[in-house]
Amino acid sequence: MVLLHVLFEHAVGYALLALKEVEEISLLLPQVEECVLNLGKFHNIVRLVAFCPFASSQVALENANAVSEGVVHEDLRLLLETHLPSKKKKVLLGVGDPKIGAAIQEELGYNCQTGGVIAEILRGVRLHFHNLVKGLTDLSACKAQLGLGHSYSRAKVKFNVNRVDNMIIQSISLLDQLDKDINTFSMRVREWYGYHFPELVKIINDNATYCRLAQFIGNRRELNEEKLEKLEELTMDGAKAKAILDASRSSMGMDISAIDLINIESFSSRVVSLSEYRQSLHTYLRSKMSQVAPSLSALIGEAVGARLIAHAGSLTNLAKYPASTVQILGAEKALFRALKTRGNTPKYGLIFHSTFIGRAAAKNKGRISRYLANKCSIASRIDCFSEVPTSVFGEKLREQVEERLSFYETGEIPRKNLDVMKEAMVQAEEAAAEITRKLEKQEKKRLKKEKKRLAAIAALASSENSSSTPEECEETSERPKKKKKQKLQEAPQENGMEDPSVSFSKPKKKKSFSKEELVTSDLEETAGSGSLPKRKKSSPKVETVTDPEEAGNRSVPKKKRKFSSREEPLSSGPEEAAGSKSNSSKKKKKLQKLSQED
Repeated sequence: MVLLHVLFEHAVGYALLALKEVEEISLLLPQVEECVLNLGKFHNIVRLVAFCPFASSQVALENANAVSEGVVHEDLRLLLETHLPSKKKKVLLGVGDPKIGAAIQEELGYNCQTGGVIAEILRGVRLHFHNLVKGLTDLSACKAQLGLGHSYSRAKVKFNVNRVDNMIIQSISLLDQLDKDINTFSMRVREWYGYHFPELVKIINDNATYCRLAQFIGNRRELNEEKLEKLEELTMDGAKAKAILDASRSSMGMDISAIDLINIESFSSRVVSLSEYRQSLHTYLRSKMSQVAPSLSALIGEAVGARLIAHAGSLTNLAKYPASTVQILGAEKALFRALKTRGNTPKYGLIFHSTFIGRAAAKNKGRISRYLANKCSIASRIDCFSEVPTSVFGEKLREQVEERLSFYETGEIPRKNLDVMKEAMVQAEEAAAEITRKLEKQEKKRLKKEKKRLAAIAALASSENSSSTPEECEETSERPKKKKKQKLQEAPQENGMEDPSVSFSKPKKKKSFSKEELVTSDLEETAGSGSLPKRKKSSPKVETVTDPEEAGNRSVPKKKRKFSSREEPLSSGPEEAAGSKSNSSKKKKKLQKLSQED
């Protein structure tokens, strides 16, 4: 028994569903088709086997591109090989797109089916998909579809900016429209100004030159010898300028009022500006064709090549066409009329405007058009799929067409295509290397300019910062001073009592020492002086102390150093400490003897 599975591609991932045992014929009945709208009844038909979500939007875009191009992505391959039965002959896979179905059948070997019952099942899956997958809501599914649609469309229209053929299509269409409009407007100027100066139409044939002359001459009665030099500049011919001057003197045209003449000159200036814009547009078209399709423009010309691209829709479409289609491109109406009436089919379409067909004899026009269409097809494919576009191949193909044209006329045997293409390959490699070298130089120059610009911006920013930093430093240096002054000033003194909160900022008073404490401190200093740098002794010698009253009345000398609790251990070891104790005990005994004698 064949098991029917259905593959459904969604913006959030791939879903593989299995159909329960149902009759395919009954699924196509109208009553059963209505049951697809009911979720409960639809669950009795379809069961979700596996769901493979996409890791990110980029992965979703890659899978969407693969499905649209008919390529089996690795995610899809893994899903099918993991969850489908191993016996491939007993599996029938339903797919919505025939291209991806053919790719799956070719690569994985599963039998694929499209249309009919599969379309009805996929319609129900698409309707109830957010209910079939756990954790998926209708809102999140819609957001995923919208995001994937935007990214897919954006990726389709993103191409190389320098090789976009849309601009060529629009410019050649505008150029053809301008040709028609300028021709119509020029004929209107000829008729309008011909009432006043009819002889000018016979002398000047070019439309743009006629409009310039009508704008310059104005009233023919004011034309004299002084304007002859300007006439020669406009007509680019001295004989024509002299003929215009002579015709103005003996013209049979009617007189014209000033207001009518102003209108004619205004309209002529518009036609002149349109013709100038057409020239600039033609220059732009030539530059774009040299960038997008250099080989095709070198072979058949910019205008004809642009018309072929515009008629095909894009350069890629033109490259996909066979040479027989390129030959009659633009003559579809004549082709269908010939097929309908069983007459002769057309020999050429847009390529008739090429100079090769005009130079060929009447009996050789069909043959040269077929040969030229072949070379155009080759040139368009080279331009479309080459990484570095060059005009080398187009020039070589043009030489081949010239040789074939001379062969039809003189019988001279042309070169073989293989030899010509070998020469073209060698020259194309050299030209491509030169172009890449130029592009690298331009990129280096651009990077240098960018670095200079960034360096200038950084220097400007640093100068602004440096100009603002000294002021900031002054402000920061002034702030703590002000704070200290404020603290000192804010300390209130009421009734001669100090505030205890600011008592820490005032220095401590010096303590007065007695005679015994003074002597012991001096002895301790002398004992510990071995490890400390030498200092001047400020304590009085023991011999000078004779009167205890004088010693008691003495104040502490200014150079006397006070010891805090942290500075007491001046000795560097236990031996020095023991020595200092013994010395202090001896001094105490001497002081006691002196006091007894007194």
